[in-house]
Amino acid sequence: MNRIDRISAILIQLQSRRVVKAQDIADRFDISLRTVYRDIKTLEEAGIPLIGEAGVGYSIMDGYRLPPVMFTKEEATAFLTAEKFVEKLTDTSTTNHYQSAMFKVRAVLKSQEKDMLESMDGNIEVFKGHRGNDLANNDHIQTILNAIAGKNVLSIEYFAHHSQEVTRREIEPVGIFFLESYWHLIAYCRLRNDYRDFRIDRIKQLKTTDNKFHTQHPTLKAYIAQTAKEKHLETVIIRVEQSVYPMLSQQKYYSGFVSEREVDGMMEMTFLSSSLEGFARWMMMFGDTAEIIAPDSLRERVIDIASALLKKMENAVSLLT
Repeated sequence: MNRIDRISAILIQLQSRRVVKAQDIADRFDISLRTVYRDIKTLEEAGIPLIGEAGVGYSIMDGYRLPPVMFTKEEATAFLTAEKFVEKLTDTSTTNHYQSAMFKVRAVLKSQEKDMLESMDGNIEVFKGHRGNDLANNDHIQTILNAIAGKNVLSIEYFAHHSQEVTRREIEPVGIFFLESYWHLIAYCRLRNDYRDFRIDRIKQLKTTDNKFHTQHPTLKAYIAQTAKEKHLETVIIRVEQSVYPMLSQQKYYSGFVSEREVDGMMEMTFLSSSLEGFARWMMMFGDTAEIIAPDSLRERVIDIASALLKKMENAVSLLT
């Protein structure tokens, strides 16, 4: 990237956030802080009203905005691809908002780029999995995001799968994430006095209250990292025969399933397990059609269980004879 393009990109980055750190700019463009300071000075000399504070970062004076920027062909295609994901993997409200934003994006494109998007529209598709059918049936995502931004307490009626009960709770929302065909909400539950993971499709009713919460909750990323550390999750990798794999389609999620791929005609499955003992006993159900890749401790535990079982069976046979 030449210097003119980089300076233009830095200006766009400065407009994207209230405050941008010099180190963030340096990391993005792989340049030194000295080069960042020189580029910032160039923008200031060009008349851009920048405000800089040592140890904080740079910001553009409120009210200053450049005319709409032009997008490259690759950027426009990325927008179209994202639109497909939003349409199929979020709720109706989020889809409508994104489509409205896309109209604005398309409005600033050149005629050639508009034609390109029209022709590409039928060449990009995202398909819902069998669990994705409920995504469009609730419009909770935007309500939750607004509550996070406004620090509003949410009142929900939640169906707990393990107890098969619906409970009413007041929660302080922290963040949402998408995992294995489901949207999840991490929130501080006032009923349980602890953080909880709520599957959004199991929220039967949701209402934003006027109550504000002032607790400084961890970021979603920090919470997930800390939770994994506290639970001492261990990575487990196994391979199962193709004939057995369909029978594990639902059970695998209860054992910490993360991902899968086909390797040498078998399905290699990766899990994050909080209990190797529990995983070993679950795996015994189909162990004759599977092999353990990692960790060695799991392999040793399965051997111990199988040996103990074999010994019991031998004793039972000897009593019968």
